Amino acid sequence: MSANTQKSSVAMLSVISNSSLVTGKLIIGLMIGSVSVISEAIHSGVDLLAAIIALIAVKNSDKPADNEHPFGHGKFENISGTVEALLIFVAALWIIFEAINKLRHNEPVEFPLLGIIIMFLSAIVNIMISKKLFKVGTETESQALLADAWHLRTDVWTSFGVMSGLAIILIAQLIAKRLGITININWVDPVVAIIVALFIFKAAWELTLQAGRDLMDVSLPNDEEDWLREFIVNSDNNIYGVHKLRTRKAGATRFIEFHLIVKKDLNVVESHEITDEIIIGIREHFGLAEVHIHVEPCSAEQCTTDCKMVCKRNDKENLKQVTS
Repeated sequence: MSANTQKSSVAMLSVISNSSLVTGKLIIGLMIGSVSVISEAIHSGVDLLAAIIALIAVKNSDKPADNEHPFGHGKFENISGTVEALLIFVAALWIIFEAINKLRHNEPVEFPLLGIIIMFLSAIVNIMISKKLFKVGTETESQALLADAWHLRTDVWTSFGVMSGLAIILIAQLIAKRLGITININWVDPVVAIIVALFIFKAAWELTLQAGRDLMDVSLPNDEEDWLREFIVNSDNNIYGVHKLRTRKAGATRFIEFHLIVKKDLNVVESHEITDEIIIGIREHFGLAEVHIHVEPCSAEQCTTDCKMVCKRNDKENLKQVTS
């Protein structure tokens, strides 16, 4: 199975599971009058919308480059992840609004056991689906799938939170019935909903930072750039150094460019063979990568201590301190 087919399949699985959970939570939430269960239905509704966006993103992100998109379509996934994160903010605000209304009106929760059951089923389903999304998303470096996975993983914890609130209400109702007294604990349900919303806010903020990072063409992580420098200068004995390294990422594709300092008497064919080997090695390590190399002859007649170039000939210890 190709990476794109694998991503599309798991994204469709997320759409199907979220559709079922939205329906089940909404029906049960309205039936028992639980704002926390209804809030979870809305949360799953946002997850469903996010899953649809992720499905569209993975279907488009792997399209080859064309005249209008010479760098490919990888940023479909980054845009998708950012939109998904912003949607979570909206859902959290709505949950808080509804929870405050219920606190003001002190509405009771009927049949909390039904809510506990649907929340438990939701948590189990989302654990399985998010695990699959994390696996495929990590293997294919899909920001859209990873964002969708974090959506569902957040839903797992909020489901357990709502389940705990409903369990407290159920126990209070059973005690009140047995003792023949009235226990007003209706406030637990909206309070739990507000706590759920706060957790959603936190997840949304983290997702926004993660998904929006690559939209700003931020450099690759330090460990990846360190590996690049180390690999490049040790690829061939005729390589003396590397500078002007620039990196960025769009979707799963890394864009890498740098100036390669080589022995000055190399001919064009020899230089070309060296750069080909470097490109192959980088792609073997990272997978999808667009690599552009500018070859420069070493201009120094001999190595001197005042040379500004980071060069393996005179200073291996400073290899990581590549400057422009």
